[in-house]
Amino acid sequence: MKNSQYWIEHLKLERHVEGGYYRQVLKSEDRHDNRALYTSIYFLLEHGNPSHLHQLTADEVWYYHAGHSLTIHTISKSGEYEAIKLGTDVENGEVLQALVPKGTIFGSSVENEGEYALVSCMVAPGFEFDDFKLFTQDELMKQFPQHEEIIKKYALKEEI
Repeated sequence: MKNSQYWIEHLKLERHVEGGYYRQVLKSEDRHDNRALYTSIYFLLEHGNPSHLHQLTADEVWYYHAGHSLTIHTISKSGEYEAIKLGTDVENGEVLQALVPKGTIFGSSVENEGEYALVSCMVAPGFEFDDFKLFTQDELMKQFPQHEEIIKKYALKEEI
């Protein structure tokens, strides 16, 4: 049976600053406003190694591949929280793909102990680290105190 280490080794994934493991696999050669039209990565998360709350200036589409389901935790610009379950159990509300609109604060996690999830994420226009903002708990608590439980669980305690 394939486990997280199998995918990390075979897909040549590296640690991501937000949490988990990744490798960019596609980048459009076409450009608009000096940016690639899109980029795409493999992204793997394990239980206990979440993607910490962050924000992008472009839309991101998530595609489920393997492992256990993954929860994408989102806080919209207006402060609404939503949990999107990415996985194959569509009869119980999971989806195979999901959109995180630009400007949304989000992170993701694998809730079941000992499990992992392998997904792909496509960003359009293409991802640039300059457009990536990783949040601390203090920053988010000032804006969204009503989401204290999610913030304390998925935001960094301090800047890295």
